[in-house]
Amino acid sequence: MPHWTHLAAEKKQRQLNSIPKDWLVTPPPDSTLDVTGFPETCGVLTARDIEITNTLLDVLLEKLASGEWTSVDVTTSFYKRAVVAHQLVNCLTEIFVDRALARAAELDDHLKKTGKVVGPLHGLPISLKDQLCMKGLETTMGYVSWIGQYAEKNAVLVDILLECGAVPFVRTNIPQTLMWGETFNYIFGRTTNPHNRSLTSGGSSGGEGALVALKGSPLGVGSDIGGSIRGPSAFCGLHGLRPSYGRIPYGGAVNSLEGQDSLPSVFGPMTNSIAGVKIFMKAVIDAKPWLNDPLAVRKKWDEDEYNLVDHGSGKDLCFGIMWDDDIVVPHPPIRRAMEMTKAALEKAGHKVVDWKPLKHGLLGDVARNIFNAGSAEDFMIVTSATGEPIVSTMELDSADPIIPPIRPKSGGITAYQLWQQQKLRRDTRKEYLDHWEATASETGTGRPVDAIICPTAGYAAHPHGKSIYHNYTTVWNALDYPAEVFPVTVVDPILDAVKGPRDFYGDADKEIHEMYDPETFKNAPVCLQLVGRTLEEEAVIKMTEIVDAALAAANGGSALY
Repeated sequence: MPHWTHLAAEKKQRQLNSIPKDWLVTPPPDSTLDVTGFPETCGVLTARDIEITNTLLDVLLEKLASGEWTSVDVTTSFYKRAVVAHQLVNCLTEIFVDRALARAAELDDHLKKTGKVVGPLHGLPISLKDQLCMKGLETTMGYVSWIGQYAEKNAVLVDILLECGAVPFVRTNIPQTLMWGETFNYIFGRTTNPHNRSLTSGGSSGGEGALVALKGSPLGVGSDIGGSIRGPSAFCGLHGLRPSYGRIPYGGAVNSLEGQDSLPSVFGPMTNSIAGVKIFMKAVIDAKPWLNDPLAVRKKWDEDEYNLVDHGSGKDLCFGIMWDDDIVVPHPPIRRAMEMTKAALEKAGHKVVDWKPLKHGLLGDVARNIFNAGSAEDFMIVTSATGEPIVSTMELDSADPIIPPIRPKSGGITAYQLWQQQKLRRDTRKEYLDHWEATASETGTGRPVDAIICPTAGYAAHPHGKSIYHNYTTVWNALDYPAEVFPVTVVDPILDAVKGPRDFYGDADKEIHEMYDPETFKNAPVCLQLVGRTLEEEAVIKMTEIVDAALAAANGGSALY
C-alpha cells in the first residue's frame, strides 16, 4: 500500500482511540436513512443530557450564566451527543474530551469564585470546522499531507471565542481542498446527512452541518467561499450566516487558495437556534477583532442597523423574491418553500416583489475563474508531500463521475488574465449596486428592496456526487453580500411531485431537472436564504428573524421545520 494510506489509517485509529468507550454505540444499519431520532434512544444520553442538548441556545446561556447548569455538565452532554452523531454520520475530525472538560471546569470555578461570567458565551461548547487552529492540535483540513502538523498557537477567532467564555470541544469534517459542495477526504471519509444518509450533508462545512443537525453542538463555526456555510446549513435544516469579508477574523486559520485575496473565504455561525446567529456575531464583533487581525473590518456592532433604522424600522418591508436565476429552475420543493415564504410575509403585512437577476451566470464564471487561477497548483503542491491523490469526484461508484465546474480544469492563468477577471467582477458589482438601487421605483416604500429572498441551491440535499451547481450561493460571494439561511419545510413526495415538461434555459437546467425524484429527496430539509448589502450583517440577521417569525405565525405559531 502507498505510504499515504498508512498515515491516513494511523490518524483515523488515533481518532477512534480518543472516543470514551462508554460512548460507543452500535449504529443502525445503512438502510436506516433518517437517524435524527437515534441519539435519544441509543442509551448513551441520560434524560438530563437530552434536556440540555434540546435547549435553545439563548436559554442555555442564561442557565450557564446563572450557575443553574455547570459548563462541565453542558459540555459533557453535548460531547456525548456529538460522539454518537459522529458514529452515525462521520462528522468529526478532532476529539479532545479531557482538554474541553478542563476548560469547562475552569469556567465553572471562575463563576463560583467571582459570581461573574467570563464573557457573553460563558461555558458554551462550540464546534469548529477543521480549519480553525488550536494550539497543540493537528489541523489536517482533510489533507493526508498535513497529518502531524501541530498548531503552535490558536487562530485569532479561537482566542476571541475563549475570551468570550466559550468551550471549543470538537472539530468537524471537511472535503480535501475545501473546494467541494460535499464532504469527503482520505483521512476521515465521507459525512452523510442525518435526515437521509443516502444524501449529502453539503460542503465544505458538511461535518459542522451534520453535527449541529443532530444537536451534537449548540453552535458551530463554518467557512464560506462559494456557499460552504449556506449549502450545509440548507441541506441540514439550520440557520447559517455568510458575513461580508472581514467581519469575522480569519487570521491564523488554515485554508486553501491562500494568497487569493480578491474573493476570500469568511467564517460564520451555524446553529439550530435563530437567536444563535446574532449571539455569535455580536459576541465576536464586540471583542474588537480588528485589534488582532489586520484584515478584520473595523466596524462595531450596530444596534441601530439591527433595529432596521434604514429599513423603515422593520415595518412594511419590501422583499424581492428571486424565483430562479435565469440559468437553473429550482426543484419543486424549493419553489414551494418560496411560495410559502411569500404568502407568510404578505400575511404579516410586508410586500413581496419579483427580483430580476442580473448577470448571475457571468458572476459565477468570474468567481470560478478567480478560484481556478492557481488552485490546481495549490492542490498539487500540498498533496505532493505524501503522494496522496487529489479527490476528483464525490460519487460513490460511477463509471462517468460528475466533476463540478468549481474544480480546476487547467494549470491556471497569467497574472494579467487574473486582473481582467477581477476588473470584470469590480465593474459588475457596480452594475448590481445600480440595479438594486433602481428597485426604489417599484417597492412603494420610497426605499429600494430591503432584502432578496432566493434559493440556496437548485435542489435540496442531493445524492452523493451530484453537487453540480453552486451559483445560487457563489454569486453573493462575488458581490460580497451577506446572506443568511433559514429553514422552511421538508421535501414531501406528494406536495412536491415532478412537474410537467417545460423549456430549459440550457444544459445545466435540464440536467438538474432530470436529477429530481421526490422519493430520492424524501425528508430532506428545504431552506432559503435572505441576502442583504455589503457589511449589513445586523440588518440581515434582523430581517431573517422577521421572516422566520412570519413563517411560524403562518403555521399557527410553531416552526415549520
